[in-house]
Amino acid sequence: MAQEFINWTIETIREDKLLGPWLEERKFDWVPLTTKAVSNIIDKNKSVLIITDNDYEWFKHYILSNINKKKLARPYLPFYSFDSFHSNIDDIKTENDIQLIHDMLQNSFPNGYFFWYIGKSQSMRANLAKMSKQPLLWLMDEELSNSFYLDSNDPALDIRLLNMYRLFNKTLEAVLFAQIDIEK
Repeated sequence: MAQEFINWTIETIREDKLLGPWLEERKFDWVPLTTKAVSNIIDKNKSVLIITDNDYEWFKHYILSNINKKKLARPYLPFYSFDSFHSNIDDIKTENDIQLIHDMLQNSFPNGYFFWYIGKSQSMRANLAKMSKQPLLWLMDEELSNSFYLDSNDPALDIRLLNMYRLFNKTLEAVLFAQIDIEK
């Protein structure tokens, strides 16, 4: 595991008073997932397709409204709402439907893509992301390897999601501007 990135993550959490200390407790869950996602975006030029369950649509809109804000003064990053590629997401019912979508996306993104899924894991939307290569999964109520577990009954869940986004965004920026090397 990248020691420099772990140390940077801990320092960032401790210095940024808007980030909760709970993230430091979960650093060993956070770092490998974030390393893989950031590497896919920055090093491999993959696009990110955000998909959520119905309860977290607001969070997808928050991410998309903030990830490429002009005031960040950085290159725009390839984050998209999956809805813009398939507007009838809830019509996806079978594994064959999922395979057809993955085929379309492979043609659309020659450098590759991955899903960032936020929400409960028991839905076809979650299955679409889970059946893809190297998704970033922030799952409610299911502990799955290579995912970040969250409790949907946690009264601070919305704040935790915003904390996670803030740290993820800071990580992207630090890697973009060579402040950290996530591989070290």
